[in-house]
Amino acid sequence: FAIERSDHRRERASIQQTVKAVSSALERRSSTSSAYLRSGAALFATLGDVPEPQFRSFVNELKLDADYYGGDGVGWAEAITPSELASRQRSSVVNSPNAFRVFPDPDPSRKLIVPVTLLEPQNDRNRRAIGFDMYSEPMRRAAMMEAQRSVRPTASGAVVLLQEGQVEASGFLVYMPVFANGDTSRALKGYIYSPFNAQQFLDSALQIESRGTSGIRLYDGAIAPERLMASVAPALETGKTITASVVIANRPMILEVESARGNLLSDLSMATLIFGLLVASLLMVVARLLTQQALEDRGSLEWLHEQNSIRDSLTRELNHRVKNTLANVLSLIALTRRRAGSLDEFAEGIDGRIRALSATHDLLTQSEWGTTPIAAVIDAELAPYIQGSGEVLEMEGPLVELAPSDALSLGLAIHELATNAAKYGALGVVGGRVSVRWTLEGSAVRIVWQESGGPDVPQTRKRGFGTDLIEKIVAHELNNPVELEFAPQGVRCVITVPVRKPSDFAIRANR
Repeated sequence: FAIERSDHRRERASIQQTVKAVSSALERRSSTSSAYLRSGAALFATLGDVPEPQFRSFVNELKLDADYYGGDGVGWAEAITPSELASRQRSSVVNSPNAFRVFPDPDPSRKLIVPVTLLEPQNDRNRRAIGFDMYSEPMRRAAMMEAQRSVRPTASGAVVLLQEGQVEASGFLVYMPVFANGDTSRALKGYIYSPFNAQQFLDSALQIESRGTSGIRLYDGAIAPERLMASVAPALETGKTITASVVIANRPMILEVESARGNLLSDLSMATLIFGLLVASLLMVVARLLTQQALEDRGSLEWLHEQNSIRDSLTRELNHRVKNTLANVLSLIALTRRRAGSLDEFAEGIDGRIRALSATHDLLTQSEWGTTPIAAVIDAELAPYIQGSGEVLEMEGPLVELAPSDALSLGLAIHELATNAAKYGALGVVGGRVSVRWTLEGSAVRIVWQESGGPDVPQTRKRGFGTDLIEKIVAHELNNPVELEFAPQGVRCVITVPVRKPSDFAIRANR
């Protein structure tokens, strides 16, 4: 009895662990999709129209084959009125090699038509959906209306995707509305969205989380046969299940895990029963073995509980960092757009700044989001400019490790200084030099950027975005003022960065 009770407890704990693991994997997949759609919406809100080449370039940059398992790609659905339909279809036939016709025929009483305009990757499967008016189908329409109301990526209920053809396979779509200039009070331009085959979406999550012999079922909102979206059969159907709520792109779903352990006694229980009946004199030895087994089981349960806590902490930390990174990217997009005089200037500016963030993120990933040396941050940002020449850059200072957020802010500042030096200063002429020196002063490090040998710095100049970013955003993030001096002999910048203890930012300090 003790062994069976222990096995059942361990099995239940294992199933609970599986529920948490698969739920986390599904939510991570959903968060990845939402992040892609948010970034696409921010980009396309700044454009008048969504040209096919730029849309294809944006999707290709996402590298869907490597990072977007379970999805059928990314699409664009333009929001138009019935009065605009005829002219839009004529324009499509004349100007696009991929002309399409809207189907089914729009109801004249409806005020809005949302046909699938673009869908990447362009393959035979996805071409089936081009021209389909998604607003004509109630389940899709409800999701689009909720996405427009909440201005958040929102998943639809269970539908059969047009890509499936004659196959009755459940799927769903995640919509993100796009407004003119990103202003929700302005006209709706359309939706950037992603279609998902529900079975492939579940299978992709199980590729990174083991389920053992358990069964997995995913329901839309409530447990009912008609709401079943995807499932993986258990090794043995037992009817013993554990459920958990999962939020997929602002839509609640139910994950059900079924244990494959039947009601038969385990081998160990059978052996113990026979042994106890035949050799009663060894009862004390058996009791001691059972006690030891119980202690080991308790240790296993405590270990599983600890792993659950660690997983929850990691998930919260990941969500926090993703939100912070997206907030930084959206701020850079908005500020760069205000300063840009043309689309090319905007694209060049935002490309460089996002690459600066990416370079520093690579360093943080290599250090597993621990501390990062100052020299590594400076090397990463100046590498494109010095091209291995030791005569251009001079670095000097002690080994100082920075917290992840401080390293990101310093990377942005160095990128802006290097870009300015390459365009107007010491890095743009032969014989120019850049000196970066830092000293540790108490609980902060003082970093001095000095240019020399370049052209004279004009004293009358237009204030640019880089200056605002360094003096306002970076200074605010580092909680220290930045000294930026445009001296005639060369730009000089003094940045003070706090040096924090790992316990101030580590996920699990002292572990």
